[in-house]
Amino acid sequence: MTPDPVTVEVIRGALTYASEEMGIALRNAAYSPNIKERMDCSCTIFDHKQRLAAQAEHIPVHLGSMIFAVQEGLKYYRGTLEDGDMILLNDPYISGTHLPDITLISPILIEGELVGFAANKAHHSDVGGKAPGSMAADATDLSQEGFIIPPVKFVDAGVIDEDLVNLILSNVRTPDVRMGDLRAQIAANLMGEQKVVEIVERYGVDTYHDAVETIMNRSELMMRSEIAKMPKGRFEAEDFLEDTGIHDEPVRIRVAITVHDDTVKIDYTGTHNQVDAPINAVWGVTLSGVYYTLKCITNPAIPTNDGYCRPIKVYAPKGTILNPTRPAPVAGGNVETSQRNVDVLMKACARLVPERVCAACQGTMNNISVGGADSETGKAWSFYETVAGGFGGRYGFDGIDAIHTHMTNTMNTPIEAIEQAYPIRVLAYELRRDGGGPGRWRGGVGITRSWQLLAPSATLSILAERVKIPPWGLFRGRPGALGEYLLKKPDGRTIKLKSKSVVTMRQGDTLLIKTPGGGGYGDPLERDPELVLIDVINELVSLKSARTDYGVIIDSKPMRIDLEATKQLRTKMREIA
Repeated sequence: MTPDPVTVEVIRGALTYASEEMGIALRNAAYSPNIKERMDCSCTIFDHKQRLAAQAEHIPVHLGSMIFAVQEGLKYYRGTLEDGDMILLNDPYISGTHLPDITLISPILIEGELVGFAANKAHHSDVGGKAPGSMAADATDLSQEGFIIPPVKFVDAGVIDEDLVNLILSNVRTPDVRMGDLRAQIAANLMGEQKVVEIVERYGVDTYHDAVETIMNRSELMMRSEIAKMPKGRFEAEDFLEDTGIHDEPVRIRVAITVHDDTVKIDYTGTHNQVDAPINAVWGVTLSGVYYTLKCITNPAIPTNDGYCRPIKVYAPKGTILNPTRPAPVAGGNVETSQRNVDVLMKACARLVPERVCAACQGTMNNISVGGADSETGKAWSFYETVAGGFGGRYGFDGIDAIHTHMTNTMNTPIEAIEQAYPIRVLAYELRRDGGGPGRWRGGVGITRSWQLLAPSATLSILAERVKIPPWGLFRGRPGALGEYLLKKPDGRTIKLKSKSVVTMRQGDTLLIKTPGGGGYGDPLERDPELVLIDVINELVSLKSARTDYGVIIDSKPMRIDLEATKQLRTKMREIA
């Protein structure tokens, strides 16, 4: 029996906010700045059939893989689950992302009857491995990336398994912080359980299950309706990771999107085989990119749950970088290959629904991991962050400046939090002029961020992209600026670092990060000159770029547009083009 529409909508909203409250509890209780400040965590509610019922607005690469993580985690777990139990896992080939993402799953029972599951995933800033931060750019095997946890019972009837705790904490560099973050994940699931129990007790278990079924079916119908409006046919594209970090050759991602009636098939045949470097993306990550992209180009208001995913079929050949086999390393697949997957999907969709697609965003998360030992206490420290860049220009809108894009959706790590927790002094944090790709709608600019190491030494690992192949523009829009990573020594030397590298830093060394900008959308010569002037005043575009890229001549004193000279220059530039 289908509940009345008002009850269904109330339950849908309650489940969504239950997921949000889980996230609030997790972030408030977390120890690490990566979770507490950057909010690198995601929370979900599943029904009793292990189907996604609701999720918070958290991290796309986490959320899209959570269906895989919960279903595979419960499949591979060898024990029983009772009230108060929780299982823990981070094995990427089961949990669906990479080792630093630890997943916690809890059954929700009422009087012994299973009504659903609460699940969350949080990125821990160290889980062991060959380099602090567990994101080594030179890893050639999964075991080098950190401690692997298969699905195991972490909490038994409300009691944490201390033997398992000791095993985990003995394999990480910062055990106190790790335990604090794990306890925060427990708090999040307890919050989710409490909220679901409240909903079920209010409406009854049968009404609750019927409402969840209705919510999923409605999402399916909404998604099929959106797909039915699309042009039918096959739409292909390819893009490249610029290197593996170990080998310099570019790595192809190729996709074909086939729209038929009210279904979509995504086929990655022709994508590069898996490599002995950490840019392989496990199946859960690949699914995440597909679900995210299709949500972007359809109707963002469609509730994301099991029903939303039903009209979507995905195929990637086994043994490729988008569906690797064990023991391929995968740390960078979660953060870098996931971004390129979205880029290539967006490029294919630009022919499908051009007004709903943005030009390429920065195309990287600019992963920075650094750690060492305290010179006085000998205690280990480990810092991880991703750094914002430019969002691509869109039809009718400029790209967004200095923002985490596509698959990350995290916040920035505040300077105060960094300097309080780590032996690091931040020297600069500013927008990057001329970083955005010129276009009728300008690409968002990246940022310049630099900091100095105060400790005697530390190991730095960079996992990034877009330092060789710029983020592309659309419909005559131009590419965004390339990224750059520089190590400045106290003696004045500057060392240009590769986008995937592991190096030793010494006290007084400064890391300078220049993040890529988003691509432009549309012809730059069609951009409103007044908007170019505003960008110049705001120091997002230089006077030189205004002239050479946009054909706008601006007098600097006073700051105003020379309209006649601009008209003549644009006419001349169009003739040359």
